[in-house]
Amino acid sequence: MSEERPDPTDEEVVQTASEAAEGLVLDRYKQSELRDFDVTVTFVDGVLDVDVYINPPEDAAADAQQVADEAARAARDAVDDLFDDA
Repeated sequence: MSEERPDPTDEEVVQTASEAAEGLVLDRYKQSELRDFDVTVTFVDGVLDVDVYINPPEDAAADAQQVADEAARAARDAVDDLFDDA
């Protein structure tokens, strides 16, 4: 019989989401090429909010809005996995 793990803390949720989103952005763009990027994550009362801002180089092949959307989805998926494992 396996022991149930307690639900992740709010801090664990935010950290997991942030790492997933940042990882995806840095997978699509070299950090040295980005003019700026920011990932903001909040988890309040069970509600996850992920905001991703990317200011890529002008000649970037990847569409910044599409990558931002994918990064937000990656963050949500990582948090879902975190709770599934709890």
